[in-house]
Amino acid sequence: MPADIPPFPHGQDPDRTTPNQRPQPYPQQQPFRDGHTQQWPHPEELGPPTTPPGPPVAAKRGRGWIIALVAAVLVCVVGGGGVWAAGVLSGGGTQPHDVLPGNAIGYLRLDLDPAANQKVALFGIARKFSVTKDVFSGDDPRESMFKVLREAGGELDGVDYAKDVEPWLGDRVGFAVLPQTSEDRAGENVALAVQVKDEAAARAGLNKLGAGTKESGSGIAFRDGYAILARSQAEADQYAKAAPLSENERFAGDTDALGEPGVLSFWADLGAIAKSEAQNGAAAELVRNSRFTGALRFGDDYAELTGFVSGTGLKPAETDVKPVKLGELPATTAAAFGVSGLGDMVREQWAKLRTAVEETADGRSLTQSTEKYGIRLPDDLVTLLGESATVAVDREGLTGDQPNAGVVLRTDPAKAREVLTKLESSAAEGGVAPELVKAEGDGKLVVATSQDYAKTLSTDGALGDEEAFRLAVPGADNATFGLYADLDRFEEFYLGDLQAEERANLQVLRAVGLSGRISGENAGFTLRILFN
Repeated sequence: MPADIPPFPHGQDPDRTTPNQRPQPYPQQQPFRDGHTQQWPHPEELGPPTTPPGPPVAAKRGRGWIIALVAAVLVCVVGGGGVWAAGVLSGGGTQPHDVLPGNAIGYLRLDLDPAANQKVALFGIARKFSVTKDVFSGDDPRESMFKVLREAGGELDGVDYAKDVEPWLGDRVGFAVLPQTSEDRAGENVALAVQVKDEAAARAGLNKLGAGTKESGSGIAFRDGYAILARSQAEADQYAKAAPLSENERFAGDTDALGEPGVLSFWADLGAIAKSEAQNGAAAELVRNSRFTGALRFGDDYAELTGFVSGTGLKPAETDVKPVKLGELPATTAAAFGVSGLGDMVREQWAKLRTAVEETADGRSLTQSTEKYGIRLPDDLVTLLGESATVAVDREGLTGDQPNAGVVLRTDPAKAREVLTKLESSAAEGGVAPELVKAEGDGKLVVATSQDYAKTLSTDGALGDEEAFRLAVPGADNATFGLYADLDRFEEFYLGDLQAEERANLQVLRAVGLSGRISGENAGFTLRILFN
């Protein structure tokens, strides 16, 4: 079992930086299984997790080659070669952000020559699935990709891989979104950097793909072993001479803090994107100085998506949010979700929340009914949510008529009981009378489906000692939100009557976990999928 890799190391408090200053990488590191080290952002450099940005779809106008080429390289990540995996382990050299222009506001990088630990882990996981096992047995992942795309038809008809592609195509590609000009349409101002081994062969091959020709109107320029593809030759030449993205202080600081970039990484200047899209209002103001950075990485038995957002305009909490403590649930827990700090958030944001709720008739009716039963808002809601709230389902009795499930509220137990009594009265009058059992622990109130399980949840458990939990939820001891599901325990619910191959592929999945930490204006997260 490897050492845990905490998503948010603690114990030091480096100085905060202004948005235009380059933050220093957080010094604490943890080893990967092969000894490779990885750096993680300090919580002060983090922000609310969001969905990773994807590259915008380029406008057609003769540039179908961009879509074809991006798709082609992406297929490499699931098409492979044993010889390639074993023999190319450097992970060094020039990266796409060393050649793409420094004014980029969004960036996506795919690296098929990452660090050795990433490459070996990726191939090991791919061979667990029948849909990728055979593909990962060839000598050249690019050829496997080419065959798949050619069979799909379209862009690669008439192109010979050995003659037109293999002599020049490298292992890395980068996609940059650039600030829009007044003439641009949405998603149109983009640049692509493709690693090449031979410039002359690359130009000929790209021309055959429809790039850099008079008919396409697009342009090709070369820089430090990359072909830079743009909407016109003038733009391609301009990008090849511009200061690179790697010299952008915000980008460099964020990627330094991220550490190991893995197979795929991304970065977005959210404020610059909002400005480019001419977005105004409260939402745009919140992200005015925000950036989002993340990576897709692999371990021996897991894949993880990790990221952080820094510099949001949200008001920091007056006190630090305490950990949610999923590891203190029973060792027999099959699934759980918890979040801390909701009580403080409701108190601070209640005016906005109430206004939003009462914009509808149902919302107004809800707030009026709470007053009828003596429920005081937001005070009673703050009491109920308390320091943290966690939902848990136990593996024992999972297939029975009434599974063991419960909610753990870390709050003032006596006051929380009073609030629950009011809610139960309201529910009973509405014809709903849930049979819930309550139990108190040290600073917590438990509501569960059975007396035995309520008693079990009211005392500290040892889920944190379970191997699957430790691997799936890194940094659980410090996480302010987290999720865990032991998928092996739920197989009978989703395998059903699946065919043998489909069943075998799903049985490879072992568990899923999410851990993250919100600290003031910033936050980060790590989402992991474990494999058997």
